[in-house]
Amino acid sequence: MDTEILARVQFAFTVSFHYIYPPLSIGLGLIMVIMEGLYLKTGDKIYETMARFWTRIFALTFGIGVATGIVMEFEFGTNWATYSRYVGDVFGSALAAEGIFAFALESGFLGVLLFGWNRVKPPVHFIATLGVWLGSMFSAVWIVVANSWQQTPAGYHIVGTGTNARAEITDFWAMVFNPSSVDRLLHVWVGAILAGAFLVLSVHGYYLLKGRYIEISQKAFKIALVVATIFSCSQLLTGHESANGVSKNQPAKLAAFEGHYDSLAKADMYLLGWVNQEKKEVYGPKIPGGLSFLLHYDFKTPVTGLNHYADNDRPKAVNAIFQFYHIMITLGMMMIGLTLLASWLWWRGKLFNYRWLLKLFVFAVFMPQIANQAGWFAAEMGRQPWVVYGLLRTSDAFSKSVGAQQILFSLIMFTLIYVLLFALFIYLLDRKIKHGPYDDSDIESRPLQHEISEVVENR
Repeated sequence: MDTEILARVQFAFTVSFHYIYPPLSIGLGLIMVIMEGLYLKTGDKIYETMARFWTRIFALTFGIGVATGIVMEFEFGTNWATYSRYVGDVFGSALAAEGIFAFALESGFLGVLLFGWNRVKPPVHFIATLGVWLGSMFSAVWIVVANSWQQTPAGYHIVGTGTNARAEITDFWAMVFNPSSVDRLLHVWVGAILAGAFLVLSVHGYYLLKGRYIEISQKAFKIALVVATIFSCSQLLTGHESANGVSKNQPAKLAAFEGHYDSLAKADMYLLGWVNQEKKEVYGPKIPGGLSFLLHYDFKTPVTGLNHYADNDRPKAVNAIFQFYHIMITLGMMMIGLTLLASWLWWRGKLFNYRWLLKLFVFAVFMPQIANQAGWFAAEMGRQPWVVYGLLRTSDAFSKSVGAQQILFSLIMFTLIYVLLFALFIYLLDRKIKHGPYDDSDIESRPLQHEISEVVENR
């Protein structure tokens, strides 16, 4: 492998591993706010208990998310020196804003969230929980803004020439509200909330299957189901708006999403398939003119295809982009179907009558995570060959003084460390789930039905 490929693989690996955790923090943060809000409204201690339980899991995801995120900032300087110099003023402004407006808010309230349960009044603790959740949301704002600027640059001018060229901000708010930032941010927020909601559904679905913590799990399951249903359906809207934006700002990327080559032809929408890049054909079931209809509300309107661009100005790995995009779409539709089915059974009073449905939710925890990862892979690979769209090519952005062997060695080391971190995360998560939602100090306050069900299970 050459240096560029290894540098891209290393960054893709580290950012993919890191991106397991921030979405969970955002999604769990919203669930915790709802649970504490219900406790304040009703005074029912069961909502406080579930909020305490999910706060412990939130702390685990938050800690590993922070640790793994720091690595990427160093990679900008080691493996992507030209890129760092080119976008430093832009990216640095967004990261500084994240530290000031997001991370400070999140970390400032985090101590109260984790250690203030018996030290501050419930309304004060609720404000701390809300502050931590809003901080995680604002953190996503600035990261997505920085990435979106690379997709659709705005509010800048170029200073210098050649390898010394760099982008400087001329209009901060034009940079923040660049053409793709709002659509992409909404899409990312919704995907993150789904990751947290499906984790709650999975854990409490597991408890219900085991006959443990019945009352608390049924209530928590319903809370998470409402969130998951609303946001899985809303993902259709955010995804549609994001695709419309891509069609205007990065038409080559959209063409790669559906393997569309001919600019004079209508664009089909494939349910699944395989792109033959040599023959420039796609094999698989499709809706003829489906993409044309979604973009122009007409099945026959031509859509700009990959043939419109020179070979070195369009994505190369079209089949991979096609597959990642369709994995995201398929999983999104599956989440909609599963949550609507469960909501319908809830309306009929049969939500917890079917073990097969609970088993589906236990394993459905993987769906939003895979969909989030696949969506980012499709977006980032579809931007190629540009690291800053239309301005800086990826082949010109990596560090010329760092060799392939150095990157390979560090990639191997990162892989080993991240495997250990992931194993530790799973181990600690498993321990917290098996321990259950009640603290040891709460043992006397557990409802009798919980004790009976645990005795039956243990016997």
